[in-house]
Amino acid sequence: MFFVDTLEFAGLGNRSYLAGGPDTAVVVDPPRDIDQVMSAAARRGVRIAYVAETHVHNDYVSGGLELARLTGARYLVPADANVSYPRTPVADGDTYQVDEHLVLRAIATPGHTPHHTSYALEEGGRAVAVFTGGSLLIGTVGRPDLVDPRLTERLARAQHASAHRLAAALDDEVPVLPTHGFGSFCSSSQADGDATTIGEERVGNDAFTLDVDTFVRRILAGLEDVPAYYAHMGPANAAGPSPVDLTPPEPADAAQIAERLAAGEWVVDLRSRVAFAGGHVAGSFNFESEGKLATYLAWLIPWGKPVTLLGDEPAQIAAAQRELTRVGIDRPAAAATGTPATWVREGEELVSFPRARFADLAALSGRSAARERGHDAVVLDVRRDSERGDGFIEGSVHIPLHALHGRAGEVPDGTVWVHCAGGMRAAIAASLLDATGRKVVAVDDGFDAAAEAGLNIIRLGPDQADSTVLAPGTA
Repeated sequence: MFFVDTLEFAGLGNRSYLAGGPDTAVVVDPPRDIDQVMSAAARRGVRIAYVAETHVHNDYVSGGLELARLTGARYLVPADANVSYPRTPVADGDTYQVDEHLVLRAIATPGHTPHHTSYALEEGGRAVAVFTGGSLLIGTVGRPDLVDPRLTERLARAQHASAHRLAAALDDEVPVLPTHGFGSFCSSSQADGDATTIGEERVGNDAFTLDVDTFVRRILAGLEDVPAYYAHMGPANAAGPSPVDLTPPEPADAAQIAERLAAGEWVVDLRSRVAFAGGHVAGSFNFESEGKLATYLAWLIPWGKPVTLLGDEPAQIAAAQRELTRVGIDRPAAAATGTPATWVREGEELVSFPRARFADLAALSGRSAARERGHDAVVLDVRRDSERGDGFIEGSVHIPLHALHGRAGEVPDGTVWVHCAGGMRAAIAASLLDATGRKVVAVDDGFDAAAEAGLNIIRLGPDQADSTVLAPGTA
């Protein structure tokens, strides 16, 4: 009898898997912090015999090399992957005996990367699950543009062919177990649902319902911006990631926090956006520990910049530190816990900014009323381009969150009412602007409430341009 345990990493939108039989198991696409994988194996009472990578990952640092070293497992990596460490090179059709009645079969599925490989778990000669990594996802496929722009269209076509190859090789009832697609930007679009099978994908995935040319056009048209830190993940995984160090960071007092801010380092407040808005250290940035901390902090921070973490309690710091190691931010420079009042030097004060709803913005009754009140309201939309394309507030300025740190100077003068789709990204953006001395209001509301509040929502046709989007370098 086989088992498959799912290890979910919501902050990155990824999953890893532990699968096997009574005695031995395989781990597919493990995270950097492998202690939890080893704990899962211990709970099952199984020995990890294999560690399998579907591809050289672009969105997180793998723990596969270290997991294989510590457990003595064979490290399965696609043969065509350009890596710098010893491993078992995997070719299409290769099989590996996982347990007495379980076999892992490699299926070449290029598309997300040229060397991408899926793995079918077979019991008694029949596939019972398929680990599809960044190939076939729930309702979509992995994006094909992360390797080389010159290969993007070719890889998109390969994704279509790989999906059909999986469907031809596997029965409809076989569960599809992808690594990406649960919020990861490695997915061409986000998963709609939590589980799927080959049969369900046959009827609901564009890779099956569209011809290859239409599929490729749709995939290429829908690709989002690539998170900046992805440029560092592939090389780290190809070189062989080092083990992680999760020991607590050096404690920082108020004087040290001030010194680090003065030196241009990043001080990141992990508290809720409500708490941060109510009072925080001037110059600090708010990345909620319960949000997509690793994704957005790694995307925005200049790579290699020292980071100091501020949090309510040591457990919050530890959880953030663990998540950040998954994207290569290995050691916080320092950390502090407790109340914000202890994070500023004697005689200094915390700063704050207001939060609001879209109804409060609507109450300003437009720019003319705002001017009569002595302040010109600037509405800043920090959502992604695709979100903006579905509708935006008339007169709003658009700079996606991931571009804001380098383009804050382009935001027009006035009080900046910053919004996103739900509030988390608006809080990050508000903190970035607040740190530069701008007067901000963080709109903590769902975007659907904007129309309900009476704000005019513009929806452009496919041939219309958004004149309120600031091009880079304009003000």
